[in-house]
Amino acid sequence: MKVILVDDEPLALKYLERQLLKLDTMPIDVIGTYTNPFEGRKEILARDVDIVFLDISLPELNGIELAEQLLEQKPHLCVVFVTGYHEYAVTAFELNAVDYIVKPVQIDRVAKTMERLRSRIASRPEEALNPNRKIRMTMFRQVMIEQPNEQGQFAMLHWRTTRAQEIFIYLLQHRGQLVRKSALIDMLWPEFDMDKAYPQLYTAIYHIRKTLEPYGTRFQITNTTEGYVLNVEDVQLDIEEWENWFMANPSVSADSIDGHLEMMKLYTGDYLQEYDYWWAEGERQRLKELWLSVSSSMAEWYVDQERFEEAVLCFASIQRLHPLEEKAYFSLMKIYGLQGNPAHVHRQFSLLRQVLEDEMGEEPSPYIKKWYDEWSDGIQITHMQ
Repeated sequence: MKVILVDDEPLALKYLERQLLKLDTMPIDVIGTYTNPFEGRKEILARDVDIVFLDISLPELNGIELAEQLLEQKPHLCVVFVTGYHEYAVTAFELNAVDYIVKPVQIDRVAKTMERLRSRIASRPEEALNPNRKIRMTMFRQVMIEQPNEQGQFAMLHWRTTRAQEIFIYLLQHRGQLVRKSALIDMLWPEFDMDKAYPQLYTAIYHIRKTLEPYGTRFQITNTTEGYVLNVEDVQLDIEEWENWFMANPSVSADSIDGHLEMMKLYTGDYLQEYDYWWAEGERQRLKELWLSVSSSMAEWYVDQERFEEAVLCFASIQRLHPLEEKAYFSLMKIYGLQGNPAHVHRQFSLLRQVLEDEMGEEPSPYIKKWYDEWSDGIQITHMQ
């Protein structure tokens, strides 16, 4: 195992190197020691390295940020933090995610760390048999991803922390765009001082990269001075596929109706429905309104074609997702009126009046009440004849 050490204290470097070399039962090769973090970074990126020991309190570029920069370009690199503050390490880094050693370095602790890293290196996940195969990912209802080596099998990503999950989904929503580090900190750690918040952010990004490792280069998080950019390749997002279809096929016709029906199956629930993220609400409402527009167009097309059963199903779906959409109730009233089903007409008007009263304290729109009154009068006249 090829190892590089970075610590601004020369004596600490020598001591750690000696402790590592005492482990004669393991193939350890210390190929470099550096007191300057910038020189260390250059050599680590240029050389074939398995493990890096980083002191947290490095000058100019702290160990946490240095680790983030290294892992961006070498995601399989094993990083071990060395710190003089045990409680700080426990708070900042979670066990079994980012390993750490507390100074003064003890030989038994180093041995346990190296044994764990040797096992990790030996069991690194192989890339999928077809690394270039496009995989699918859902954002309607909840985030699930097709397994790279199991076509058609979807699973949820398993996150070390809920904040790592939220950061990833936020980056995914803003894919291809710069997301400022300050914005992420304000969103997730508003009560933290900056010197404590940034280590939390860097650690979360580390967790995200580790979670995404099995998917190869499909997800790439680029680090800049100001923030991060998530680039996604060879991943088909359901929301993109869904919206692109309707943008390319804005009108409903005999030629497009089957495609519309197939695409509507992708809408399994609202955008990120299972997550209570306030920042997702704007996109959720935008896609919900697009769904309403498409569903209404499809229902009206069915009415024009006198395919009333399909129209009824469309309008009923609109009622479930948009219970305050008056036009859905009104359209069903007219369909049932044409079919000579007065009980269903009355029921739709009663449902509309009840939901508007309960939710908004209002009555149905005048044009609906006018139609209903005239229809009711006509029914009464018919019964009297």
